[in-house]
Amino acid sequence: MPSSTIVIIGAGITGLSCARTLANHGQASLILEKGRGVGGRVSTRRAQNGMTFDHGAQYITAKSEEFRSIVDEIRSTGAAAFWEDGSGAERIVGTPGMSALAKYLAAGLNVQTGKEVDRVYETSSGWVIGSGDNTFECQKLIITAPAAQTARLLGENHPLFKDLSEVIMTPCLTLMAAFGSDQPKPFITRRDPDDVLAWIALNSAKPDRLVDNCWIAQAGPEWSAQRLECDLEDTARAMSVLLCERLGADINSINHAVSHRWRYANVAKPLGSPFLRNEQDTLYLGGDWCLKGRVEAAWASGNAIAQKLLKTS
Repeated sequence: MPSSTIVIIGAGITGLSCARTLANHGQASLILEKGRGVGGRVSTRRAQNGMTFDHGAQYITAKSEEFRSIVDEIRSTGAAAFWEDGSGAERIVGTPGMSALAKYLAAGLNVQTGKEVDRVYETSSGWVIGSGDNTFECQKLIITAPAAQTARLLGENHPLFKDLSEVIMTPCLTLMAAFGSDQPKPFITRRDPDDVLAWIALNSAKPDRLVDNCWIAQAGPEWSAQRLECDLEDTARAMSVLLCERLGADINSINHAVSHRWRYANVAKPLGSPFLRNEQDTLYLGGDWCLKGRVEAAWASGNAIAQKLLKTS
């Protein structure tokens, strides 16, 4: 049973932020990630013939000086760049995909992928974490999964369950679609919260994307909730029709159409503080759901947890 002082569940931006801040102060941690890579919703899907789609977070912004310094550092390495999308807003994207941001933060960290945690329990000396046939021990446990998933993992009798259950997150269905080069590109981005397709973006207009006329469409929370359990191929067909109507494109010119289901995409009601912790200071819970549905909020939550751990260690 491997033992670590600190185990972090989740290699999204919150988990990576926490681990990176700790590492910068000489404190090691182990990150357990259920997926094949890092980043969580800051992700890039690769398809045939060099197509790429940022099917989660579309861009990041930097409001605080501390996060701005991190973003500038990433930009200086070429892993991020400004995206001129015509909105006039300062939007930053990973290059050549949004996942480059997470990969930069993860460099040199101890991340084990393919480790879906299905049980945790407290002992007199800390915590035991179970992932299939694997178990891990630690003195300090940080969980960065969405609030609902964290609540299920801890169980309804846990003292922090009530706080977790009051957080509200909404789903998002995403379409990744590519058209022939002769099809129209009437805009780079369009946001309309009243439309079924609340966000549409020409993904290939971002820096260093190699294949032209690749689009992302993200449905609003109500439509996404109604169709959340539908077959993803059916969802892709339905969203493709809607996207073609808004672009004025021929549906027969689509050469790639895949949908993705994000169960916990956006934060409708946040916790209102950077993290939760137990009285013993052995358990910390964080994520964008603590503050706001933005990448910077996810980073701030992880950084705040790390700062608290450093002060109490």
